[in-house]
Amino acid sequence: MSAGQVLEFLRILLVILISIDVHEFSHAWAATWLGDPTPESQGRLTLNPVAHLDPLGTLMIVISSFSGFGFGWGRPVQVNAARLRYGPAVGMGIVAAAGPLSNLLIALITSLGYRLLGCSPVFNGGALCDMFTTFVLINVVLALFNLIPLFPLDGFRIVLAILRLFRGRTAIELGYRLESTAAYGPMLFILLILADQVLHVSILQTIIGTPANALIRFLLGFRL
Repeated sequence: MSAGQVLEFLRILLVILISIDVHEFSHAWAATWLGDPTPESQGRLTLNPVAHLDPLGTLMIVISSFSGFGFGWGRPVQVNAARLRYGPAVGMGIVAAAGPLSNLLIALITSLGYRLLGCSPVFNGGALCDMFTTFVLINVVLALFNLIPLFPLDGFRIVLAILRLFRGRTAIELGYRLESTAAYGPMLFILLILADQVLHVSILQTIIGTPANALIRFLLGFRL
């Protein structure tokens, strides 16, 4: 492995660890703001990455970062939904939305740094431009991936909260149907990843690719 590849690996690894850390902290902060003391009592209301990293998820980040684009997960924040303002469903939807929103905020802030430095695909501004680019790419994809309405991803809780707000018969029926998928959601989640990585059936690329390219073009001025 060349020095350039080592630096790229370390950059991707660092960005993913920071992004997941902020993502999980945001869940904890939102739950605390909504009235549940559970995250704070369990030491999750902190930006210390040790509090949020899952051993297996971190190992996956390290291993997959060698491929040039890491994948992994943090330790889920435990929340007592009954103690949340606005009710369990809507409250959990807000807590869930805090994670992806934090990643989009990171992408926005680092894109501003990218543009202030005058970075572009034509002008290579060095390590800092590469770091800003990596932050934007990873956080856009992380946010959109988590918005997929499939348990245990954040999008599952967000969509349930939206359906609860409508309160119509159709919304209630859709909510029950979505809740019924929670039991086999993790299996569908794994199948999505296997289809993309092993069978090369680009389901995730179809779901995430178009909006990701649009966001990245808006933030950085170029497409993937």
